[in-house]
Amino acid sequence: MGNKINPLGFRLGFTQNHCSLWFEERDYSEDLREDERIYNCIENYAQHIKRSINSSYGGITRIEILKQTKYISVNIYIAFVDLFIGQEKKIIKKPDEEIKQKLTDEEIKQQLKKEVQNVLRKEVQNLLVQNMVNSVNRELVLSLEKVQKPYREPKILAEYIALQLKERVEIRKIMKKAIQLAEKADVKGVKIKMKGRLNGIERARKELAIQGIVPLQTLRAKIDYCYYAVQTVYGVLGIKIWIFV
Repeated sequence: MGNKINPLGFRLGFTQNHCSLWFEERDYSEDLREDERIYNCIENYAQHIKRSINSSYGGITRIEILKQTKYISVNIYIAFVDLFIGQEKKIIKKPDEEIKQKLTDEEIKQQLKKEVQNVLRKEVQNLLVQNMVNSVNRELVLSLEKVQKPYREPKILAEYIALQLKERVEIRKIMKKAIQLAEKADVKGVKIKMKGRLNGIERARKELAIQGIVPLQTLRAKIDYCYYAVQTVYGVLGIKIWIFV
């Protein structure tokens, strides 16, 4: 029997790049733990935003960390920027009314985006100071990048499916709608696999849906992949999504 390899790791160096770019000779394990803490800090902040605005989407699709001698660069790719900049009433100062009248909507969004970057930078910087001695003297450069087509990202599609599962929508309807969202984002193919007590049945089973082509054995094919676990009243359901872009 063959083993299923992770399609992202399988394509490293071909169509996939590393999320963490740095080299360490002595304290490799410590730098690895540092990356994990940075990821967790940002994800926890996103979850806080998610709960405070009662949203079902985390919004973060990818986090890239680049470490140099003098600075640490963190790039955060966000599908729905409004989930973050929509929090100006709760976590950042709202622009003064006089200033707001002189600014366009886009300029206000850019201003709020900078404020969110500052909040995140402080959160991560405090984490570095508290936990990592090696990073105290490094400058932290943090930036937010918007993903133009959110439903080309398997994590966002998985979050959509998870929301529908919690609302007890029928499985095949969920898959059909998810595939339609992916097709509108101009993907070449999508494969969705779900496993667990689907629709509340007593025995766990699998459900598979494929649209278009998904060449998993072709290294030059740009495949994005995500595994997502969702907690429902019937137990934990697993979602796997492959997207050929």
